[in-house]
Amino acid sequence: MTLLLNRTYLKEGTNGVLFYKGQFLGFVIELPWIDNKRNISCIPEGVYNLKPRFSKKFKHHLLIENVPGRSLILIHPANDAKKELKGCLAPVSTLTGIGKGLKSTPLFQKIISSCYQAFDRKETITLTITS
Repeated sequence: MTLLLNRTYLKEGTNGVLFYKGQFLGFVIELPWIDNKRNISCIPEGVYNLKPRFSKKFKHHLLIENVPGRSLILIHPANDAKKELKGCLAPVSTLTGIGKGLKSTPLFQKIISSCYQAFDRKETITLTITS
């Protein structure tokens, strides 16, 4: 299973469009690109494996593996990148501004459901990030 994230970089944040098999899934908000600096930048473009993860804070969510120079980069719900993200990615149903959106949880649940079904089938899940 491959998810494709096509980004637009802006000074205040990064907005993206998420696709699966050519079908639009929703949007993604992230921090701005600041040279892959920990906690203040989005991650570099590339192809990453996704793995299931569970925490008390986010419950079931996704871990992005092998991010150069970074660890614990997650996909989890958030509606404001600057206030709620530290380098992670957040799906949103609607964009409301740069790095801001609405209805993150419903889209996140849809993505989690599809990914966890693929994990159950022993499929590899990748996220390809481009601009």
